[in-house]
Amino acid sequence: MDTGFDVRSDAGGRDPDQHSPTLRRYHQLLWSRQLPGGALFTLDISTEGSYLHHSSGVGEFFLASDTIIHTFASWIRMADIMAQVEDVDRAAFHRIGRTIGGTIIFPGNRIEGKPTINGARGMHPRICDRFDLTLECIRRHYHGELSPLDETLARYADFFSLYRDFAGYVQFFLLQDLVSPDSSTVEFFTTFDDFSTPALPGNFKAYEQYRSNSVAFVSARNARIADTCL
Repeated sequence: MDTGFDVRSDAGGRDPDQHSPTLRRYHQLLWSRQLPGGALFTLDISTEGSYLHHSSGVGEFFLASDTIIHTFASWIRMADIMAQVEDVDRAAFHRIGRTIGGTIIFPGNRIEGKPTINGARGMHPRICDRFDLTLECIRRHYHGELSPLDETLARYADFFSLYRDFAGYVQFFLLQDLVSPDSSTVEFFTTFDDFSTPALPGNFKAYEQYRSNSVAFVSARNARIADTCL
């Protein structure tokens, strides 16, 4: 597994989360592994109409890929800040976000016609597609606490129950570099105050902090992924 592989390169100019065969294969290899309860979570790509599929005694799940690191380069609200970012820095940030360490899988099936986790976290103004904020919502889900995504995550409670608790979820998806050593708290990319602080960086300095911490996280996660594959 090449953790430096840019999944845009074999997506034919389309969304890599849907159209990169390498990314799909990497997800299948990485997350077909033993769950905390001992069951093997085997993913297949042969189910028609499904990106990744699992069916066993633990349940049936339809999973989809989601990019978890965003540059916000195309967001109109970020245009003034992005104009201050050097082209080389913007390109490097975008590229590392398109490696396997910058992606994850979530349930891809809609329930009762409502948004998936991927859709809800992208649309919610207090999340704005940020994965550190999403992970805080997931942490609160496991502790029965309210969050901007609590209703959405509750619809997929069977998926999160596979990992028993937040520490189990973090360990399964190799997210240790985004939490404290005991997995009790999330390490945010920018200043965080109970979802009252803006999700989008408000100035160039805040954006640079967001970018630096995002790159550090993906780099560290890619190293964990590489170690897992040895």
